[in-house]
Amino acid sequence: MFNFSRWALLFSDWQVFAQGFLITVLISLVSLFFTLLISFLVGILCCTQAGKTKGLCTAYVTFFQNTPLLVQLLFMYNVLPRVGIVLSPFACGCLGLSLYTGAFGASVVEASIKAIPKGQSEAALSQGMSYLQSLFFIVLPQAVRIAIPPMTNQCVNMIKNSATLTVVTAGELMYRADGWASDYGCYTQAFIFSAALYLIMCLPLSKLAEHLEKKAARG
Repeated sequence: MFNFSRWALLFSDWQVFAQGFLITVLISLVSLFFTLLISFLVGILCCTQAGKTKGLCTAYVTFFQNTPLLVQLLFMYNVLPRVGIVLSPFACGCLGLSLYTGAFGASVVEASIKAIPKGQSEAALSQGMSYLQSLFFIVLPQAVRIAIPPMTNQCVNMIKNSATLTVVTAGELMYRADGWASDYGCYTQAFIFSAALYLIMCLPLSKLAEHLEKKAARG
């Protein structure tokens, strides 16, 4: 662990880890955009009275929440090409993370919407607002404030889960670290340094989530 020559070798090849770090950040940002889109769309649809639509959304959430991300990624990368759907490693990673994290985010949004007292939407309807108007102008602004802290935690989980993208050779941090370590036999140094980089990405978001939770608890 404290073999200085191996640490010196690692820092001499810092570009390898920097490239993986940047790809991880890029994948996380793209996945975050689609995760939020999926979370709010599915979360809202889960609160509607449309039976078929609600059923499809519930099936999506149930499937992706209760199957491993690793299995989903391997299916997209190895099985979909057999039916003519070929995704690049980057696209496969973003799609996998978005669908997986979006399923958990949808549950957060659904719970946040249902936490708003029904009397508020009923009052809006009695004032002549449509269902959509009451949803977007009365319910959602309050639900978003409730959803932000747990959604921030989901963002942290998404960044950590990006390490599984090494199985689809997405070129992210863990893939680069594992490749470099196997070339030089410096697994301890590579994985400790990678863990430190993940900590740099995740710790500020974790602290932000704690701050938002405390702020929400104070009202």
